[in-house]
Amino acid sequence: MRCTACKKSELKEIMTKQGVRVDYCPHCKGVWLDKGEIYFFTSKPDILKKEIQTAFSRSKPSVRLNPKTMAPLVELSLFDDKLVIDYCVATGGIWLDAGELKVVAGITGSGLSMVLDPVSVYAENAITGQKTQEENKTAPALMPQFFLPNLALVSGMTLFTLYAMLTAVLYMMIYFRVIGAQTALIIGFAIAALQFIFSPFILDLNLRWFYKIQWVEYSMLPEGLSAFITRTCGKEGIKLPKIGIIPDGAPNAFTYGHTPNNARIVITQGILNLLEPDEASAVAGHEIGHIVHWDFLVMTVAYIVPLLLYYVYRVLIRVKSGKNSKSSGYTAIIAFTSYLLYLISEYIVLFFSRVREFYADRFSGASTKDPSLLASALVKIGYGLTGRTKEETVSRESNSESLKALGIFDSASARSLAVTTYSPGSMGGAIDKDLLKNSMKWDLWNPWAAFYELSSTHPLIAKRLIALSRQSQIMGKEPFIVFNEQKPESYWDEFFEDLFISWLPFFATAACIGAYFLAGKQQYILKLTVMVFGLSYLARTFFSYNSSFFAQMNIASLLKKIKVSAIRPVPCDISGTIIGRGVPGLIWSEDFVLQDKSGIIYLDYNQPLAIWNFFFGLLRSAKYQGKEVKIKGWYRRSPVPYIEIKEMECEGETINCYAYNAKIIFGILTVVAGAFWLIKP
Repeated sequence: MRCTACKKSELKEIMTKQGVRVDYCPHCKGVWLDKGEIYFFTSKPDILKKEIQTAFSRSKPSVRLNPKTMAPLVELSLFDDKLVIDYCVATGGIWLDAGELKVVAGITGSGLSMVLDPVSVYAENAITGQKTQEENKTAPALMPQFFLPNLALVSGMTLFTLYAMLTAVLYMMIYFRVIGAQTALIIGFAIAALQFIFSPFILDLNLRWFYKIQWVEYSMLPEGLSAFITRTCGKEGIKLPKIGIIPDGAPNAFTYGHTPNNARIVITQGILNLLEPDEASAVAGHEIGHIVHWDFLVMTVAYIVPLLLYYVYRVLIRVKSGKNSKSSGYTAIIAFTSYLLYLISEYIVLFFSRVREFYADRFSGASTKDPSLLASALVKIGYGLTGRTKEETVSRESNSESLKALGIFDSASARSLAVTTYSPGSMGGAIDKDLLKNSMKWDLWNPWAAFYELSSTHPLIAKRLIALSRQSQIMGKEPFIVFNEQKPESYWDEFFEDLFISWLPFFATAACIGAYFLAGKQQYILKLTVMVFGLSYLARTFFSYNSSFFAQMNIASLLKKIKVSAIRPVPCDISGTIIGRGVPGLIWSEDFVLQDKSGIIYLDYNQPLAIWNFFFGLLRSAKYQGKEVKIKGWYRRSPVPYIEIKEMECEGETINCYAYNAKIIFGILTVVAGAFWLIKP
């Protein structure tokens, strides 16, 4: 986009102190804001909206044009003519000159504040006129190789550590005669055998009943995909896996089985519809990597440890103490140790799973001889950057069928269809790398991303893209993406604030209980605890459901916000088309995927009772597929970007979600109950 004011420079994306990326002119220092973005910079959005609406009655034609669409802008005078902005009636975009940016900070009572971050790489390069390293050379410098330890070594060490923990607990149980050695061994081997033998068959039934999977012959696959799988399996000396397709347009893939010679690969028809043939082969290569590395067997063996440790804990806490207090004490210690080791082993297994995903990615890159193919596929599946027009996507999905994601991404990420944005300018062609970098920034900069990754079976998408790009460079090929941007700030202050708010009811309750014992067990403090819990619960609810103002935005505007999390939302009002279910192929999925002109995003339909969600998904959600809707709700990331629905309008019908209302009512009732208990004699 060229600057609409000076017309001498291309607009550059820079960061603001508010954690929002904006389009900036390095020459005249003006800023372009997309639809709704101005509301990120005010604490009083309702006042700003009224000012803009009032200013329309005395708007004047502007000499400026929308830098994206070339549509004419109009001048709007706000706050008693203290601030004049150039506004696009068609798109809601706003142009602010450099002088107007200074005026913004000086208008008292407006709540407006926009501070450009001078330390970000984009800002620094824009201000000095320097080009980035990527712009100055056709081939970027070789990045360090993405180091992965030997797979056999890391597998052996992980399994040894896990089973050493399990052995220690079983030994303690035997030594202190909590259970006999024979019983301990039987329990361990029985659970391991049952888990390994029956889980693939259970998954077969689950896919057949609830996802309508179709097992197909290789002759029914695209020729290139069939040839690639046949060639790769032959090279690795394994039998051809059984191929299943789930009827749904959302793209994903996974594999499971007992051994490499008894494997199944399941893909969605969305994989075949959305991806180019070589990209689909790269996804298949990733799944074959799991098969060749025996991942489903190794991960089953690894996961047995936390399963057994939790089983031991549950058994021991039910053991009656009897008359032998010493034995009872040993039992309690072993139970506590088992639970602690269970938690530790869970995170070890998750880390182990993430490492093996990197290996599967690397196998795909080596087998296709081009890691960028898998990187491109991950972007299209994981970030929704399709590079195709909406019309092309619909036409190709008319005969489509797909799957619930269990393999290429973890289930939490995959069921959302992984959805950030695509570029209208790139539809039908290449993926817009600038938009891709914007999508990666939350993964790489926001501390919440790393926090969520700890509980994920898969690495963050951005990390996988960087690893694949490094593999490309090692192979002497052009990397898919070079991300060398400096983080403008730490974002840890918002993270700790969010974490505190999230745990506020627990902290408040714990403080009251502590005061109860310190004050000599005063009953009024115990009664006060209920009311304090209710007040802190209400405070958390009001923070995480900011309902003061729902600004009209588009998906691209929302995704520019880095300071957002599951607890810190952005209230928004968005229109678009429902293009799919939240969980591809699941017949009772109540959630949706929304597409507007700027991107694709996951919609969370959430009611106070899960049974309410179930029946809505089973009986009503299908009727909204392909319909135009207007959504009012809260934009969140955890780590997948999504909008929690407050209300949805479709063809004159309004569907409301009452989770927020239920939480408010619960908090108020808790406060009232605590107050009555407190004043009761």
